Amino acid sequence: MRKFIMILTSLALLGGCDNAQNDEQLTVTNLTIVKGGYEGKTSAENGRHLKKYVSDKVQWIEAAGFPLAGTYVGYEAIEKQVFGRLAEYWQDYRFDVEGYVADGNKVVAYGTYSGVYRATNKAFSARVVHVWKLDNGKITHFEQFVDSVPVINAMK
Repeated sequence: MRKFIMILTSLALLGGCDNAQNDEQLTVTNLTIVKGGYEGKTSAENGRHLKKYVSDKVQWIEAAGFPLAGTYVGYEAIEKQVFGRLAEYWQDYRFDVEGYVADGNKVVAYGTYSGVYRATNKAFSARVVHVWKLDNGKITHFEQFVDSVPVINAMK
C-alpha cells in the first residue's frame, strides 16, 4: 500500500505546475492552507476553515467507489454533499495525515481515514491520498484517492 501511495503522489506531481508556480514562498503558503484544512476536530470544522480558501468554482472529486463518489462544484455543494453527509452518517470520522508533498501549485496529503458508521456501529480504517491544486491562494481542485473497500464493509 505504501508503494501505491508513493506512485499516486509521484503521478500527481509529475503533471507539472499549471502556472509554473515554483516559487518557494507560494509553496509554503499553499502547504499552510492545505494543512489548516486538517487541523480541526471534525470534518465540518475543517470544511469551515477551507471555505475562505476555495475559489467560487472549486471542483471537488470524491473517488469512484467511495460512498460520497462524485464531482461537486462550489463550496455550498461540498459543504452539503461531503462535510454534511460525513457528519450525519459517520461518528469520529477523521483523516490522520502522515505527510505532505508540496510542489508549486500542488499539495498532496497522504494518510489514513477512520471512523464508525452510525447505522452499523462498525469501525473502519482506509488508506487515502488527497491531491490539492491552488491558484493565487485559492483552492481550485481537490481529488481523493482511497481504498474504499474497508469503508463499504463498515456500512454493511
